[in-house]
Amino acid sequence: MLYIHQTSCISPQQTFEPIDIDTLRLSAENLLRAKEPVYHHVPPAQLRRMGKAVKLSVEAAMPLLQGRPAIDGIIIGTGNGGMDDSIKFLNQIIEYDEGMLTPGNFVQSTGNAPAATISMLTGNKSYNITHVHRGQAFENALLDAIMQTAEHPQKTFLLGAVDEISDYNHHIECLDGWYKQQPLLNKDLYAADSPGSMAGEGAAMFLVNGSAAGAIARCDKLQMFSSSDPEWIAEQCRIFVQEWLKEGDGVNLFLSGENGDHRLMPFYTACESALGSSTNIARFKHMSGEYPTASAFGCWLICEMFQRRSIPAHMIKKAGRQTAGRHILLYNNYKGVQHSLMGWSLV
Repeated sequence: MLYIHQTSCISPQQTFEPIDIDTLRLSAENLLRAKEPVYHHVPPAQLRRMGKAVKLSVEAAMPLLQGRPAIDGIIIGTGNGGMDDSIKFLNQIIEYDEGMLTPGNFVQSTGNAPAATISMLTGNKSYNITHVHRGQAFENALLDAIMQTAEHPQKTFLLGAVDEISDYNHHIECLDGWYKQQPLLNKDLYAADSPGSMAGEGAAMFLVNGSAAGAIARCDKLQMFSSSDPEWIAEQCRIFVQEWLKEGDGVNLFLSGENGDHRLMPFYTACESALGSSTNIARFKHMSGEYPTASAFGCWLICEMFQRRSIPAHMIKKAGRQTAGRHILLYNNYKGVQHSLMGWSLV
């Protein structure tokens, strides 16, 4: 089993020094951009050369790493990496006719730049890996961490995920119909009966190991699927809960990755029906927006709710209890094809 001991998150909400998840920060121009902090943990000379995804990752990770013994590995998930820097580098190839190119944009554009930069800034030479699996990038990073901690329970790893809104990628996703065209505020995201969601970005970081002592949350079970059949996903959800929880236990909260895209609602309603009418349901993508590793933000929220023993009122979709309970099921869906289920328990 994997245990989370410390967390850090930079998101469109007030989730980083100080934390306030009860107040919903509104979107602007149909975008939920990360609320960037003052970058205290990055040397200014390096900061100006960093892409946004790298900056967010480093600033979110450093509070967990400073003032403690060296960790045993860095495991990061990202769907797109530093897409803006990739486009800048490709544009330079055309602009300079494949001549003398500046290497900065190329170095910052690779998917493994966040994990590599954290490693270099902390002098960490241990296990270092980046998972790039689109909508299941964080889930694969989590699976990697679960296997690492199962084999080495006393070793501590930095687990995280990051994605940024890049102008180029956002434009392509809009043309493909994945983001809403009409002006909309995130507080009205679920009421809009239309295709598409709202773009988001952020970085979430976790210190994890295999020891229960002092832990915030425990990941009991993780499963990933690829399917376009809502009923099949609902059946997998039922099986997942049966295998996860003991007889007599139940899911206290279903944390849904519902994102306002009415084309994906059959998946979420099918899973809700599979869990029964007594299960509390909450949603989080009006806070984070939609992006490949938004499920990492959901996991950060679970840890926060376990610590405070309550659920922000604006997250609740169904039922009235505002306590998180002991067992939370997180279901995420990316573009109607990639699905994940995570079973989390209070330690």
